[in-house]
Amino acid sequence: MKKILCTNPINTLNRLLLTCLAASPSIALANADAAMTLRQKHASLGPQLRQNQFRKPLVLDSLQSAKRLQGDVYAVVDHPFNKVSVGLNNPGNWCDLLLLHINTKYCHAESAQSDTVLKLNFGKKTPGELEDVPQVEFQYKPASVTSEYLDIGLDAKNGPLGTSNYRIRLQAVALPNAQTFLHLSYAYDTSFPGRLAMQTYLGTVGSGKIGFTAVGKQEDGRPDYIDGVRAMVERNTMRFYLAVDTYLAFPGAAQLEKRLYGWFMATERYALQLHEMDKDTYLQMKRAEYIRQQTPQ
Repeated sequence: MKKILCTNPINTLNRLLLTCLAASPSIALANADAAMTLRQKHASLGPQLRQNQFRKPLVLDSLQSAKRLQGDVYAVVDHPFNKVSVGLNNPGNWCDLLLLHINTKYCHAESAQSDTVLKLNFGKKTPGELEDVPQVEFQYKPASVTSEYLDIGLDAKNGPLGTSNYRIRLQAVALPNAQTFLHLSYAYDTSFPGRLAMQTYLGTVGSGKIGFTAVGKQEDGRPDYIDGVRAMVERNTMRFYLAVDTYLAFPGAAQLEKRLYGWFMATERYALQLHEMDKDTYLQMKRAEYIRQQTPQ
């Protein structure tokens, strides 16, 4: 969002005041419209939020096109909006919450003038040296922050294994009773080499892994869940959402241990899709990665 500066030399003051007065209502109206749209989404998802496989007010969607993969989580969280806004409108806090994800090896926020970049290293679900895992640079963009609406985007042009145009978007709107409605979107484009790499993964270590979308029933009546690349993006979208929710519950460095334990236990509620390692292995790996994250690499 382009910022309009309302402070300039006296000879242009009147013109700039008129510009700012004209722009401010339109910005406020856009924010109000965005908040209303998100509230309408909350209302339309009412039945799904009340009854679903997650046994909590949460809905997960995904889509796959020729080049684009996207996952979306909509959820009601028991955190007041001001806590959500303060906790998430901070790039350093995003690094701490993103590190909870099992594939995030390092994150560091760097600011230069008006731009903030999150440098993230994504790797395997095992400890590793940073020089052995790819780094992705995300532009941190707080598109809108008001008293009742929050919109933050993380955008990266290039990613590992032929992926590109990454987009992590977090929207939040205040609800009654000290609750907040969240929308987390995670998406990226894939190239032909990237799709080949994904197929290799899905045919080896990723074989048999499933997502959350039920596409039918097995002979014994249990749900038959989606697999393949859509399942992969669903798993990662859920991991990112659980990182956001866990950070809001246990913010700050002083609560690192509670946060690590909380994220792991949250993923274990969906062990069929998300279990990768035992608790002690995860905690040991993440403690070391958190210490490494405190020093720019």
